[in-house]
Amino acid sequence: MIIGVGIDVAEIDRFRAALERTPEMAARLFVASELLLPGGERRGTASLAARFAAKEALAKALGAPGGLRWTDAEVYAEESGRPRLRVTGTVEAAARALGVRTWHISLSHDAGVASAVVIAEG
Repeated sequence: MIIGVGIDVAEIDRFRAALERTPEMAARLFVASELLLPGGERRGTASLAARFAAKEALAKALGAPGGLRWTDAEVYAEESGRPRLRVTGTVEAAARALGVRTWHISLSHDAGVASAVVIAEG
């Protein structure tokens, strides 16, 4: 059963400017593994913008409850490259209260825009 669906977009240049203007913002939005590629290089802005859009979409799929911490949702990739969500803390508690058992996520970035869709399934 579908519990919720969320979608969000982020303008990549605007997101880049926000990160440059407020460098500590990255640590408030992302866990360390989201900021770095597997080889240790810093992840590109388009990829980070898509991850941010995914976190916004996840909140919408949960009905946008207050009190969610950005770092309690982690976007990661399976070996195949398929994006996945790992939730802990505040996000896990909100999801559990709604009966969410499975997450589906799709990320994209093109033409200066990053987008994400998240489906919460119970």
